[in-house]
Amino acid sequence: MTRTVTLILAALDGEPWGALPPFETVMPWWQEVTEPVAAARELHGLDVTILRLLSHGPAQPGGEVSYLAACSSPRPDGLTPVEIDVSDHPLRAPYARPGGPARSLTWARDLIGGFEATQMRTWNLSSIWRLDSVAGAGRVWLKEVPTFFHHEAAVLGWLARHQPGYGPELIGADAGRMLLADVAGEDRYGATAADRAAFLTRHATMQARAASQAGELLELGVPDRRSAPLTARIRAATTQYGPQAGLPDGDLSLLDGLDERLAAVVDCGIPETLVHGDFHPGNLRGGSGDDIVLDWGDSFVGHPGFDALRMTEDVPDPEPILAAWSAAWRAAVPGCEPERALDLLRPVAPLHQAQIYAGFLDRIEPSERGYHEADPASYLDKAAKMLG
Repeated sequence: MTRTVTLILAALDGEPWGALPPFETVMPWWQEVTEPVAAARELHGLDVTILRLLSHGPAQPGGEVSYLAACSSPRPDGLTPVEIDVSDHPLRAPYARPGGPARSLTWARDLIGGFEATQMRTWNLSSIWRLDSVAGAGRVWLKEVPTFFHHEAAVLGWLARHQPGYGPELIGADAGRMLLADVAGEDRYGATAADRAAFLTRHATMQARAASQAGELLELGVPDRRSAPLTARIRAATTQYGPQAGLPDGDLSLLDGLDERLAAVVDCGIPETLVHGDFHPGNLRGGSGDDIVLDWGDSFVGHPGFDALRMTEDVPDPEPILAAWSAAWRAAVPGCEPERALDLLRPVAPLHQAQIYAGFLDRIEPSERGYHEADPASYLDKAAKMLG
Protein backbone atom coordinates (compact mmCIF):
# COMPACT_ATOMS: atom_id res chain seq x y z
CA MET A 1 0.00 0.00 0.00
CA THR A 2 1.30 3.44 -0.96
CA ARG A 3 0.34 7.08 -0.72
CA THR A 4 -0.21 9.42 -3.63
CA VAL A 5 1.08 12.70 -2.27
CA THR A 6 0.43 16.23 -3.49
CA LEU A 7 2.46 19.01 -1.87
CA ILE A 8 0.87 22.44 -1.97
CA LEU A 9 3.73 24.86 -1.54
CA ALA A 10 3.60 28.06 0.45
CA ALA A 11 6.07 30.81 1.25
CA LEU A 12 7.52 30.82 4.75
CA ASP A 13 4.89 33.37 5.78
CA GLY A 14 2.10 31.02 4.63
CA GLU A 15 1.21 32.60 1.27
CA PRO A 16 0.14 29.69 -1.00
CA TRP A 17 2.01 29.28 -4.28
CA GLY A 18 0.54 26.20 -5.95
CA ALA A 19 0.84 22.43 -6.15
CA LEU A 20 3.68 20.18 -7.24
CA PRO A 21 2.85 17.15 -9.41
CA PRO A 22 1.63 14.16 -7.35
CA PHE A 23 4.10 11.39 -6.50
CA GLU A 24 4.04 8.01 -4.76
CA THR A 25 5.57 7.13 -1.41
CA VAL A 26 6.31 3.65 -0.10
CA MET A 27 5.26 4.41 3.48
CA PRO A 28 1.44 4.68 3.58
CA TRP A 29 1.00 6.37 6.98
CA TRP A 30 -0.22 9.93 6.55
CA GLN A 31 1.74 11.35 9.50
CA GLU A 32 5.10 10.06 8.21
CA VAL A 33 6.69 12.86 6.19
CA THR A 34 10.32 11.88 5.59
CA GLU A 35 9.52 10.60 2.09
CA PRO A 36 7.51 13.65 0.95
CA VAL A 37 10.24 15.99 2.19
CA ALA A 38 12.94 13.91 0.47
CA ALA A 39 10.91 13.69 -2.76
CA ALA A 40 10.55 17.47 -2.96
CA ARG A 41 14.32 17.76 -2.73
CA GLU A 42 15.17 14.89 -5.08
CA LEU A 43 12.52 15.54 -7.73
CA HIS A 44 12.41 19.33 -7.69
CA GLY A 45 15.44 20.57 -5.75
CA LEU A 46 13.22 22.18 -3.09
CA ASP A 47 13.65 22.38 0.67
CA VAL A 48 10.26 22.06 2.33
CA THR A 49 8.75 21.55 5.76
CA ILE A 50 5.38 19.83 6.01
CA LEU A 51 2.99 21.92 8.08
CA ARG A 52 -0.28 20.01 8.04
CA LEU A 53 -2.62 17.66 6.24
CA LEU A 54 -5.03 19.40 3.86
CA SER A 55 -7.03 16.56 2.31
CA HIS A 56 -7.17 12.79 2.34
CA GLY A 57 -9.04 9.79 1.01
CA PRO A 58 -11.83 7.93 2.80
CA ALA A 59 -9.58 5.85 5.04
CA GLN A 60 -5.99 5.52 6.13
CA PRO A 61 -3.36 4.36 5.55
CA GLY A 62 -2.58 4.98 1.90
CA GLY A 63 -4.70 6.69 -0.73
CA GLU A 64 -4.49 10.25 -2.01
CA VAL A 65 -3.35 12.93 0.43
CA SER A 66 -2.29 16.54 0.16
CA TYR A 67 -0.19 18.61 2.56
CA LEU A 68 0.63 22.25 3.00
CA ALA A 69 4.41 22.58 2.79
CA ALA A 70 6.41 25.69 3.66
CA CYS A 71 9.21 26.16 1.13
CA SER A 72 12.50 27.88 1.93
CA SER A 73 13.72 27.61 -1.69
CA PRO A 74 12.91 30.19 -4.35
CA ARG A 75 9.44 29.85 -5.82
CA PRO A 76 9.59 27.29 -8.66
CA ASP A 77 7.91 27.64 -12.03
CA GLY A 78 5.16 25.38 -13.32
CA LEU A 79 3.11 24.97 -10.15
CA THR A 80 -0.55 24.08 -10.55
CA PRO A 81 -2.79 26.87 -9.21
CA VAL A 82 -4.91 25.80 -6.24
CA GLU A 83 -7.40 27.46 -3.93
CA ILE A 84 -6.95 26.63 -0.27
CA ASP A 85 -8.10 28.22 2.96
CA VAL A 86 -5.01 29.54 4.74
CA SER A 87 -6.86 31.28 7.54
CA ASP A 88 -5.85 30.27 11.04
CA HIS A 89 -7.90 27.87 13.15
CA PRO A 90 -8.09 28.12 16.95
CA LEU A 91 -7.37 24.40 17.34
CA ARG A 92 -4.34 24.38 15.05
CA ALA A 93 -1.15 23.19 16.73
CA PRO A 94 1.71 25.74 16.87
CA TYR A 95 3.94 23.45 14.80
CA ALA A 96 1.31 23.34 12.03
CA ARG A 97 1.35 27.12 11.57
CA PRO A 98 3.73 29.03 9.27
CA GLY A 99 6.97 29.64 11.13
CA GLY A 100 6.12 27.16 13.87
CA PRO A 101 8.69 24.49 13.01
CA ALA A 102 11.40 27.11 12.50
CA ARG A 103 10.71 28.60 15.93
CA SER A 104 10.97 25.16 17.54
CA LEU A 105 14.25 24.40 15.79
CA THR A 106 15.63 27.77 16.91
CA TRP A 107 14.63 26.96 20.48
CA ALA A 108 16.46 23.62 20.18
CA ARG A 109 19.61 25.27 18.80
CA ASP A 110 19.62 27.75 21.65
CA LEU A 111 19.71 24.81 24.06
CA ILE A 112 22.10 22.36 22.42
CA GLY A 113 23.91 24.15 19.60
CA GLY A 114 24.05 23.21 15.91
CA PHE A 115 22.64 20.09 14.26
CA GLU A 116 21.29 18.62 11.05
CA ALA A 117 17.50 18.43 11.27
CA THR A 118 15.28 15.84 9.55
CA GLN A 119 11.51 16.13 9.78
CA MET A 120 10.12 12.67 10.57
CA ARG A 121 6.44 13.03 11.44
CA THR A 122 3.75 15.64 11.88
CA TRP A 123 0.06 15.32 12.70
CA ASN A 124 -2.44 16.35 15.32
CA LEU A 125 -0.75 14.38 18.11
CA SER A 126 2.91 15.30 17.62
CA SER A 127 5.70 16.71 15.50
CA ILE A 128 8.94 14.71 15.51
CA TRP A 129 12.34 15.89 14.25
CA ARG A 130 15.60 13.93 14.31
CA LEU A 131 18.55 16.14 15.19
CA ASP A 132 21.90 14.64 14.13
CA SER A 133 25.52 15.68 14.66
CA VAL A 134 24.67 17.41 17.91
CA ALA A 135 27.90 18.49 19.60
CA GLY A 136 28.65 16.11 22.45
CA ALA A 137 25.34 14.26 22.11
CA GLY A 138 25.31 12.65 18.66
CA ARG A 139 21.55 12.40 18.13
CA VAL A 140 18.69 14.13 19.91
CA TRP A 141 14.95 14.16 19.18
CA LEU A 142 12.75 17.23 19.07
CA LYS A 143 9.17 16.38 19.94
CA GLU A 144 6.34 18.88 20.05
CA VAL A 145 2.80 18.05 21.16
CA PRO A 146 -0.56 19.86 21.26
CA THR A 147 -1.89 21.43 24.44
CA PHE A 148 -3.79 18.34 25.57
CA PHE A 149 -0.49 16.42 25.75
CA HIS A 150 1.53 19.12 27.50
CA HIS A 151 1.70 17.00 30.65
CA GLU A 152 4.07 14.58 28.89
CA ALA A 153 7.14 16.64 29.83
CA ALA A 154 5.99 16.76 33.46
CA VAL A 155 5.59 12.97 33.49
CA LEU A 156 9.09 12.48 32.06
CA GLY A 157 10.50 14.78 34.70
CA TRP A 158 8.64 12.90 37.42
CA LEU A 159 9.93 9.57 36.13
CA ALA A 160 13.49 10.90 36.07
CA ARG A 161 13.18 11.79 39.75
CA HIS A 162 11.34 8.70 40.96
CA GLN A 163 12.05 5.95 38.41
CA PRO A 164 15.31 6.86 36.62
CA GLY A 165 15.80 5.12 33.30
CA TYR A 166 12.15 4.19 32.84
CA GLY A 167 11.32 6.95 30.35
CA PRO A 168 13.53 8.77 27.82
CA GLU A 169 15.89 11.41 29.17
CA LEU A 170 14.36 14.87 29.00
CA ILE A 171 17.06 17.36 27.97
CA GLY A 172 14.80 20.40 27.89
CA ALA A 173 11.13 21.38 27.71
CA ASP A 174 9.09 24.47 26.89
CA ALA A 175 5.29 24.15 26.90
CA GLY A 176 4.69 21.46 24.27
CA ARG A 177 8.30 21.26 23.07
CA MET A 178 10.66 18.58 24.35
CA LEU A 179 14.25 17.66 23.58
CA LEU A 180 14.78 13.96 24.23
CA ALA A 181 17.99 11.97 24.33
CA ASP A 182 18.32 9.18 21.79
CA VAL A 183 17.36 5.71 23.01
CA ALA A 184 19.54 2.83 21.83
CA GLY A 185 18.14 -0.49 20.67
CA GLU A 186 15.03 -1.36 18.70
CA ASP A 187 11.32 -0.65 18.96
CA ARG A 188 9.77 -3.78 20.41
CA TYR A 189 6.89 -4.31 17.96
CA GLY A 190 7.82 -7.98 17.58
CA ALA A 191 7.86 -8.69 21.30
CA THR A 192 7.14 -12.28 22.33
CA ALA A 193 4.65 -13.30 24.99
CA ALA A 194 7.54 -13.68 27.43
CA ASP A 195 8.73 -10.16 26.58
CA ARG A 196 5.26 -8.75 27.18
CA ALA A 197 4.99 -10.53 30.51
CA ALA A 198 8.33 -9.00 31.52
CA PHE A 199 7.17 -5.55 30.36
CA LEU A 200 4.01 -5.80 32.46
CA THR A 201 5.81 -7.12 35.53
CA ARG A 202 8.28 -4.22 35.49
CA HIS A 203 5.48 -1.78 34.70
CA ALA A 204 3.37 -3.01 37.62
CA THR A 205 6.33 -2.53 39.96
CA MET A 206 6.71 1.07 38.82
CA GLN A 207 2.99 1.71 39.12
CA ALA A 208 2.80 0.25 42.63
CA ARG A 209 5.50 2.72 43.70
CA ALA A 210 3.74 5.59 41.93
CA ALA A 211 0.37 4.93 43.56
CA SER A 212 1.29 6.77 46.74
CA GLN A 213 2.17 9.85 44.68
CA ALA A 214 -0.95 10.06 42.54
CA GLY A 215 -1.78 13.40 44.14
CA GLU A 216 1.56 14.86 43.05
CA LEU A 217 0.99 13.64 39.50
CA LEU A 218 -2.44 15.28 39.40
CA GLU A 219 -0.90 18.55 40.62
CA LEU A 220 1.60 18.32 37.74
CA GLY A 221 -1.32 18.32 35.29
CA VAL A 222 -1.60 14.61 34.54
CA PRO A 223 -5.24 13.99 33.50
CA ASP A 224 -7.59 12.51 36.07
CA ARG A 225 -9.19 9.31 34.74
CA ARG A 226 -10.21 7.86 38.06
CA SER A 227 -13.70 6.38 38.24
CA ALA A 228 -15.87 9.50 38.47
CA PRO A 229 -14.14 11.63 35.80
CA LEU A 230 -13.75 8.61 33.54
CA THR A 231 -17.46 7.78 33.77
CA ALA A 232 -18.40 11.34 32.87
CA ARG A 233 -16.15 11.30 29.81
CA ILE A 234 -17.47 7.91 28.68
CA ARG A 235 -21.05 9.13 28.96
CA ALA A 236 -20.24 12.24 26.91
CA ALA A 237 -18.51 10.20 24.20
CA THR A 238 -21.38 7.69 24.04
CA THR A 239 -23.94 10.48 23.77
CA GLN A 240 -22.02 12.13 20.93
CA TYR A 241 -20.90 9.09 18.92
CA GLY A 242 -23.42 6.42 19.87
CA PRO A 243 -25.60 7.01 16.78
CA GLN A 244 -22.57 6.35 14.54
CA ALA A 245 -22.17 3.02 16.33
CA GLY A 246 -25.78 2.06 15.65
CA LEU A 247 -27.14 3.13 19.03
CA PRO A 248 -30.38 5.15 19.01
CA ASP A 249 -29.85 8.85 19.58
CA GLY A 250 -29.67 9.50 23.30
CA ASP A 251 -29.67 5.80 24.22
CA LEU A 252 -27.13 5.23 27.00
CA SER A 253 -28.29 1.73 27.92
CA LEU A 254 -24.84 0.51 26.86
CA LEU A 255 -23.58 2.13 30.05
CA ASP A 256 -26.08 0.50 32.41
CA GLY A 257 -24.16 -0.72 35.44
CA LEU A 258 -20.97 1.19 34.58
CA ASP A 259 -20.82 2.99 37.93
CA GLU A 260 -21.30 -0.27 39.82
CA ARG A 261 -18.74 -2.05 37.67
CA LEU A 262 -16.08 0.60 38.31
CA ALA A 263 -16.90 0.59 42.02
CA ALA A 264 -16.33 -3.17 42.00
CA VAL A 265 -12.97 -2.60 40.27
CA VAL A 266 -11.93 -0.29 43.09
CA ASP A 267 -13.00 -2.94 45.61
CA CYS A 268 -10.45 -5.31 44.05
CA GLY A 269 -7.80 -3.42 45.97
CA ILE A 270 -5.41 -2.31 43.20
CA PRO A 271 -4.67 1.39 43.68
CA GLU A 272 -5.15 4.03 41.02
CA THR A 273 -1.79 5.27 39.83
CA LEU A 274 0.19 6.54 36.83
CA VAL A 275 -1.09 4.83 33.68
CA HIS A 276 0.80 5.06 30.38
CA GLY A 277 -2.40 4.96 28.35
CA ASP A 278 -0.99 3.32 25.21
CA PHE A 279 1.22 0.58 26.64
CA HIS A 280 1.91 -1.62 23.63
CA PRO A 281 5.30 -3.10 22.54
CA GLY A 282 5.89 -0.42 19.91
CA ASN A 283 6.10 2.16 22.67
CA LEU A 284 9.05 0.39 24.26
CA ARG A 285 12.58 0.55 22.94
CA GLY A 286 15.70 -1.31 23.94
CA GLY A 287 16.09 -5.07 24.03
CA SER A 288 18.30 -5.77 27.02
CA GLY A 289 15.62 -6.17 29.68
CA ASP A 290 15.56 -2.53 30.75
CA ASP A 291 13.54 -1.15 27.85
CA ILE A 292 12.71 2.56 27.83
CA VAL A 293 8.99 3.38 27.73
CA LEU A 294 8.24 6.06 25.14
CA ASP A 295 5.32 8.38 24.34
CA TRP A 296 3.67 9.39 27.61
CA GLY A 297 1.22 11.85 26.04
CA ASP A 298 -1.72 9.51 26.67
CA SER A 299 -0.80 9.07 30.34
CA PHE A 300 -3.29 9.66 33.14
CA VAL A 301 -4.02 8.81 36.75
CA GLY A 302 -6.37 5.84 36.84
CA HIS A 303 -6.51 2.07 36.98
CA PRO A 304 -3.35 0.23 35.86
CA GLY A 305 -5.41 -2.62 34.42
CA PHE A 306 -5.96 -0.53 31.30
CA ASP A 307 -2.24 -0.82 30.50
CA ALA A 308 -2.32 -4.60 31.01
CA LEU A 309 -5.26 -5.00 28.65
CA ARG A 310 -3.65 -2.73 26.04
CA MET A 311 -0.42 -4.78 26.10
CA THR A 312 -2.37 -7.99 25.41
CA GLU A 313 -5.23 -6.88 23.18
CA ASP A 314 -3.68 -8.37 20.00
CA VAL A 315 -2.38 -11.58 21.62
CA PRO A 316 -4.20 -14.88 20.85
CA ASP A 317 -3.64 -16.23 24.37
CA PRO A 318 -3.22 -13.29 26.77
CA GLU A 319 -3.80 -15.20 30.01
CA PRO A 320 -0.17 -16.26 30.70
CA ILE A 321 0.95 -12.67 30.18
CA LEU A 322 -1.79 -11.29 32.41
CA ALA A 323 -0.92 -13.91 35.03
CA ALA A 324 2.52 -12.32 35.35
CA TRP A 325 0.92 -8.88 35.81
CA SER A 326 -1.46 -10.29 38.42
CA ALA A 327 1.38 -11.93 40.32
CA ALA A 328 3.30 -8.64 40.42
CA TRP A 329 0.31 -6.83 41.88
CA ARG A 330 -0.39 -9.52 44.45
CA ALA A 331 3.23 -9.19 45.58
CA ALA A 332 2.92 -5.41 45.79
CA VAL A 333 -0.54 -5.31 47.41
CA PRO A 334 -1.23 -8.52 49.35
CA GLY A 335 -4.89 -9.45 49.30
CA CYS A 336 -5.76 -7.60 46.09
CA GLU A 337 -7.74 -9.32 43.31
CA PRO A 338 -6.04 -8.49 39.99
CA GLU A 339 -7.74 -11.23 37.93
CA ARG A 340 -11.20 -10.03 39.02
CA ALA A 341 -10.23 -6.43 38.28
CA LEU A 342 -9.24 -7.36 34.72
CA ASP A 343 -12.45 -9.29 34.15
CA LEU A 344 -14.46 -6.27 35.25
CA LEU A 345 -12.40 -3.85 33.16
CA ARG A 346 -12.44 -5.77 29.86
CA PRO A 347 -15.67 -4.23 28.51
CA VAL A 348 -14.71 -0.85 29.98
CA ALA A 349 -11.43 -0.76 28.02
CA PRO A 350 -13.11 -0.07 24.62
CA LEU A 351 -15.33 2.55 26.29
CA HIS A 352 -12.17 4.12 27.64
CA GLN A 353 -10.66 4.13 24.13
CA ALA A 354 -13.84 5.70 22.72
CA GLN A 355 -13.57 8.65 25.11
CA ILE A 356 -9.88 9.09 24.28
CA TYR A 357 -10.59 9.45 20.55
CA ALA A 358 -13.63 11.60 21.21
CA GLY A 359 -11.35 13.90 23.17
CA PHE A 360 -8.93 14.09 20.25
CA LEU A 361 -11.70 14.98 17.83
CA ASP A 362 -12.98 17.71 20.12
CA ARG A 363 -9.56 19.38 20.23
CA ILE A 364 -8.13 19.18 16.71
CA GLU A 365 -8.95 21.17 13.60
CA PRO A 366 -11.30 19.69 10.95
CA SER A 367 -8.69 18.83 8.31
CA GLU A 368 -6.85 16.62 10.82
CA ARG A 369 -9.87 14.68 12.08
CA GLY A 370 -9.60 12.04 9.38
CA TYR A 371 -7.01 10.23 11.48
CA HIS A 372 -9.56 9.52 14.22
CA GLU A 373 -13.08 10.05 12.85
CA ALA A 374 -14.10 6.39 12.84
CA ASP A 375 -12.51 5.46 16.16
CA PRO A 376 -15.09 6.48 18.80
CA ALA A 377 -17.90 4.61 17.06
CA SER A 378 -15.67 1.61 16.39
CA TYR A 379 -14.78 1.24 20.07
CA LEU A 380 -18.37 1.80 21.19
CA ASP A 381 -19.41 -1.00 18.83
CA LYS A 382 -16.71 -3.25 20.30
CA ALA A 383 -17.94 -2.50 23.82
CA ALA A 384 -21.53 -3.24 22.83
CA LYS A 385 -20.53 -6.65 21.46
CA MET A 386 -18.54 -7.47 24.61
CA LEU A 387 -21.47 -6.51 26.81
CA GLY A 388 -23.91 -8.49 24.68
